[in-house]
Amino acid sequence: MKNTRTDTLLRVGIGLLLTAMSVAIYAGIHERVVMAGDSAPRFTIKADNGRTVTLPNFGGKVLVLNFWATWCPPCVEEMPMLDAFSQQQSGKGWQVIGLAIDQPSSVRQFLARTPVRYPIGLAGLEGTGLVRELGNTSGGLPFTVLLGPDGTLRQRRMGRLSRADLDAWTAG
Repeated sequence: MKNTRTDTLLRVGIGLLLTAMSVAIYAGIHERVVMAGDSAPRFTIKADNGRTVTLPNFGGKVLVLNFWATWCPPCVEEMPMLDAFSQQQSGKGWQVIGLAIDQPSSVRQFLARTPVRYPIGLAGLEGTGLVRELGNTSGGLPFTVLLGPDGTLRQRRMGRLSRADLDAWTAG
């Protein structure tokens, strides 16, 4: 009797394990993570000014996509540097875009006190899917990616950017 019950429990356990592995493999296949040289996913995100920020709108420019939040001190600390970089590089075919993973009301209040001259998209929590697709599987902020003029991923940086990071990106 014990052998039959033990065998049944073992078979059920193995079946559950195989089911869980199948689900994990299926999810892994369908959750695309962009690698260097791959095309970035297309996106459309409402901007703080009511317009939309879409990847196709910036075709032909080198894009610096910076994911940030108002509650993230390193995010806020790097914004003046990104604003200055944006102004310096805009005539050279570069565009900085901030994508806020935050509540729209918090972002608008923050930008009223601390304006920047580059576009800010209100990505909200939905932006976390885009963050994961671009290779930030931990979901930490700030997170910045560099896209070539053809929309391919060139670089990614988890954590606060430095001027040295940006200088290396412009040199390379």
